[in-house]
Amino acid sequence: MKKLQLKFQTAEGQKKNLVLNYVKSGLDENATKAAMEKISASKLFERNTVQLYATTVGASYIDRTETTVF
Repeated sequence: MKKLQLKFQTAEGQKKNLVLNYVKSGLDENATKAAMEKISASKLFERNTVQLYATTVGASYIDRTETTVF
């Protein structure tokens, strides 16, 4: 299964990831960055008055391969 890991930084400077399952393959940098900036600008995600996805850092696909032994 392919996942998209969106990497952000909180308002306090800590790393925070948002992992999306069942994503479209081949998303380019511009589309991904624009979506991440919308998430950041929405300010919907907050814990103890700290903005969780304050600034964008990067994004990467995660591809997991499972091999059955028996």
